[in-house]
Amino acid sequence: MAGHGGDVIKELETDHREVEDLFAQILKSTGGHRKSLLDEVTVELVRHSVAEEAYLYPAVREHVTGGDAMADREVDDHARVERLLKEIEGRDADDPELTRLADTLVDEVTSHIRDEERNLFPALRSACTQADLEELGNRVRRAKATAPTRPHPGAPSSPTARKVLAPGVGLIDRVRDYVSDRGAA
Repeated sequence: MAGHGGDVIKELETDHREVEDLFAQILKSTGGHRKSLLDEVTVELVRHSVAEEAYLYPAVREHVTGGDAMADREVDDHARVERLLKEIEGRDADDPELTRLADTLVDEVTSHIRDEERNLFPALRSACTQADLEELGNRVRRAKATAPTRPHPGAPSSPTARKVLAPGVGLIDRVRDYVSDRGAA
């Protein structure tokens, strides 16, 4: 994807802009097209969350004063969003509840993005060297490449579990996506 690369903050901000673009399309769409866009944003959000939980939040805990509380809040946000994504995944395109769920998703994720960009990212940038941020960016990109593409709200969210389990679950998800034509445009 264009614009990806660089330090962890640039990488994640690029993800944020892509998700915001998808949200703008989702809010204007209906029916099967909306459901397809929701599937696409689900893939992006799950991959992004797994990478953050495996690498970003541990770095925040290690380097940022008050980082434990900050990371805990972000992980809680992810858990709420993942449950919402699971509920969306189980809905048909013509389900009237899909609009409410999509609106809630947009609100939740937009609030999360704003919090990360206003608070967490500046704190991390001031606490880490540029080399550390670059290395975190590389780790996040590698994690996203093998991460799951479907919500798994019951999966452990510890960084170690994410690093060990995510590639296997991600492979299974990508096989399911291929077999079901999910994400085929």
